[in-house]
Amino acid sequence: MPSNWEVDRCVARTRELLRARGYSRRTGDIYAGWLKRFLLRNRNTSARRLSRTDVERFLAHLTDAESLAPKSRNQASSALAFFFREVLRRDELDGMPRAREPKRIPTVLSHRQVSLVLGELEGKYRLLASLMYGAGLRLSEAHQLRIKDVDFDLGQIAVRDGKGSKDRWVLFPERLVPPMRDQIETVERIHESDCRRGGGWAPLPGALSRKDPAAGYELAWQFIFPAGRWSKDPTTQRFGRRYLSPSATQRKVKAAGRACRITKPVTCHTLRRSFATQMLRSGYDVRTVQKLMGHRDVRTTMLYVEAVTNAGPGMRSPLDLDDGRH
Repeated sequence: MPSNWEVDRCVARTRELLRARGYSRRTGDIYAGWLKRFLLRNRNTSARRLSRTDVERFLAHLTDAESLAPKSRNQASSALAFFFREVLRRDELDGMPRAREPKRIPTVLSHRQVSLVLGELEGKYRLLASLMYGAGLRLSEAHQLRIKDVDFDLGQIAVRDGKGSKDRWVLFPERLVPPMRDQIETVERIHESDCRRGGGWAPLPGALSRKDPAAGYELAWQFIFPAGRWSKDPTTQRFGRRYLSPSATQRKVKAAGRACRITKPVTCHTLRRSFATQMLRSGYDVRTVQKLMGHRDVRTTMLYVEAVTNAGPGMRSPLDLDDGRH
């Protein structure tokens, strides 16, 4: 029977190897969560004696008893395959069948609807939402922007360590220049005050906190959308501000959608999707949009092409061709 100590050790080792393989912190959190659920559900079996059959039973439970979506089931399967392959050094999960994910039409908003949503937002939340629509940023990417990532001269924004641990450049909408300058000036004032009171540290990526310990106190490394309170960095034990909670922005955007009486789901990801469809409608090619969105596979971008071409502007229903005679 795996003890709590053994479960914690397996999860910790998995996190360590995920970091070593270059997986993102978010992926590490997700994989660790699935692994812990699996180990606790099989608490009567030692980790070393777990088998493919145990994994199949666990995945079947997620599908049948918990009605888990295919995408989440496949995520759990990938997490357990990593654990077996990298920690247990066994390849018996290789070739595990994956659940077929249904093909969904992406929910997107028109430019008018987005304008209505943005009109309901104020301050930093309006700027965040505008970045997701105007630059195609993911929710997490917008929140984790640092001052050094914004290039006013070249008119572009650097997205660091995006999905798949990839960096990319995105558009910096001209109309966001003034509010972005104002936001950075606000952060500068907050940072100066924090430094005077013994804080001012921003968590640094990778091993930079060891290579350049002073970098975390520099203005360039501060988050553009800092948290409202200080916290202690668990690695360095220094006090400073992480980025604003993404859940707060998600709630604000959803509330704005309700206030506009838009019947479609209005989320931060809907704004990002709407960026893709608007760019395609404007005539930009698929590869360009793929690069701006940070899609690893062009097939993901093609979903937005279909959303544009299947019922795009200029297409007319036969009923609209009726000349009034029956």
